[in-house]
Amino acid sequence: MRLKDLLKGRVPDEALRRFSGRFDVVGDVAIVSVPMEMEAYKHVVAGTILSTRKNVYTVLNKVQKAASDSRTASFEVLAGDTTITRYREFGFQYRFDVTKVFFTSRMAYERRRVTEQVEPGETVLVPFCGVGPYVIPAAARGGRVTAIEKNPEAYGWLRENIVLNHVEGPVTAILGDARDTGHLQGKRFDRIIIPTPYGMKDSLDLFAPFAARDGMIHFYTFGARNEIPALVDVLVSKGFDLTFQDECGNVAPGIKRWVFDLVKTG
Repeated sequence: MRLKDLLKGRVPDEALRRFSGRFDVVGDVAIVSVPMEMEAYKHVVAGTILSTRKNVYTVLNKVQKAASDSRTASFEVLAGDTTITRYREFGFQYRFDVTKVFFTSRMAYERRRVTEQVEPGETVLVPFCGVGPYVIPAAARGGRVTAIEKNPEAYGWLRENIVLNHVEGPVTAILGDARDTGHLQGKRFDRIIIPTPYGMKDSLDLFAPFAARDGMIHFYTFGARNEIPALVDVLVSKGFDLTFQDECGNVAPGIKRWVFDLVKTG
């Protein structure tokens, strides 16, 4: 039964109409967004989630969406005594503090789609890599991965997750601003995975010069559906061969995350 249905009779109907009923589970942590109209019932929401999801021990209320350079949201702990989770995704595991790093479990299948294309011996660049959900599968498949992360908290968990998944050898982890590309000068990569932060407009232009000829770029960006045809025209005009495109979920009203697989032909 859906969370919203379980709350009927425990939360006034007028307040419940403001609530989507959706929540995400990341390992043993559940994340929900309780509207202001249900402020008095937020602990009822948390208790209901705990009673129906026996693998969940912490419930967080997201009170502000991801912001700042660290891409972290603001949370209120409704239940539980730790915000550190262990999350498993297609045979890999990740530990991190949900409140101090950017992570979305909703991209799990998309991450698998991309990382399953990595061939042994490929050189792979992953800027804005977070705690490593692209880095570690790519390295496990034999890629030699350069991973860049600016948030010290995320970088620390990245280093731990590299060890946890036994891929220390093929991964070079760099703590720094990925937009500072000076340390990449002279390097070329067979594959570049660009999980662009929301609001950043120039990520493709920044990293495309470091793709090898006929190299693959997995480029993520954000926009409304009606903006995409013009964006495709721009990508093609820049000399990329577009081999795949898809939407990867909503991030704001009318705004979606999109992925484009691009072969650098020039």
